[in-house]
Amino acid sequence: MKKSYEAIIIGGGIAGCAAAFELAKRGMTNVLLVEKSYLTSGATGRCGAGIRQQWGSKLNATLAAESVSVFEHLEEYTGYDKSCGLSQHGYLMLACNEKEWAQFQKNLAVQHELGVCSRAVSVPDGVREIVPFIHTEGLVGATFCPKDGYADPFHCTYAYADGAKRLGVTMMTYTAVTQLLAEKGKIKGVRTNKGDFCAPTVLNAANVWAPALAAQVGDNIPVIPERHQAAVTEPVAPLCPSGPMPMVMSFSRHFFVQQTTHGSVIMGVSDGETDTFNISSSWQNLEETCSTICYTLPALRKLRVVRQWVGLNDASPDRAPVIEISQNAEGLITECGFSGHGFLIGPRTAILVANAITGQPDGIDIKMFSSARYQTGNILVEPSVISRAVKN
Repeated sequence: MKKSYEAIIIGGGIAGCAAAFELAKRGMTNVLLVEKSYLTSGATGRCGAGIRQQWGSKLNATLAAESVSVFEHLEEYTGYDKSCGLSQHGYLMLACNEKEWAQFQKNLAVQHELGVCSRAVSVPDGVREIVPFIHTEGLVGATFCPKDGYADPFHCTYAYADGAKRLGVTMMTYTAVTQLLAEKGKIKGVRTNKGDFCAPTVLNAANVWAPALAAQVGDNIPVIPERHQAAVTEPVAPLCPSGPMPMVMSFSRHFFVQQTTHGSVIMGVSDGETDTFNISSSWQNLEETCSTICYTLPALRKLRVVRQWVGLNDASPDRAPVIEISQNAEGLITECGFSGHGFLIGPRTAILVANAITGQPDGIDIKMFSSARYQTGNILVEPSVISRAVKN
């Protein structure tokens, strides 16, 4: 096997695989992607699969809206011969207090500026038109965007990976990067459990493990793991008259829940545990998840949970991505800090990173994502996330 490449990518989630495809599209095909387990084994394969454009920051709303335009034709874009499972049956965002509702109205202004077709929804009549069995006590308002929805994170990632491989990218799974190799202020490659590989460019897209790798060359990335637990039920008939129940999300109640086109209901509640790499699920969280969600959606009480799992979000201080162009090892870029929405903005961030690596122009300045913003005060606050570490 070759030992030298133009670029090496660490991480086989959507961030790494999409970046590999975008680099290859731009003519950089001598690329190696290394993944310590199987593709999508990390955060991508453990996410809630939601795709929404209802954000509070213009940056995240832009990244999401432009990613949706890719998701809508991802199969054609990558040459994938299977369905990526995109279903756009909406997101219903619930405001449970006046402060939250005021923020939602600010969010709508941001979204409308970008052409997102979100709208305010009245309580109780408006929300019950969308989800008839919702319990509206304690709700102040809501917003809805019919073009939000979900996609299959596995097939979306495989679409990018297969497209990249067809263009010449090499992928090595079950290959763990143990060390970044740098010399005289420049990145030289990586050391793995299968030997050393050389490249003048390394993209560190290893999710919650990215900061520890970056620290090897002196880069301090303030991103920590945050546990989120999820569960899925047996498949049932569509829960709403118009079809599957849209994604229902509450930031103050810390939950998301939606019905897939296959009939299963996917749900999750943040457990608030940070600074841990523990991916063992707990019956306590499952009990809280069911109790919390069934208060708002009592019709779900009759459903049976068939599986539960844990994912680790790479949480940044302002819940916005960190894309660090290393000042200590030229050629190293670390991409992490997506705080639970890396899947849904994966297409656009991959384009941004690929343009930076290949020296092509981009309408978004990648430098704004640097962790230096935490020292300068130019932080990119995202007010609308599910996290118990963030006060909504």
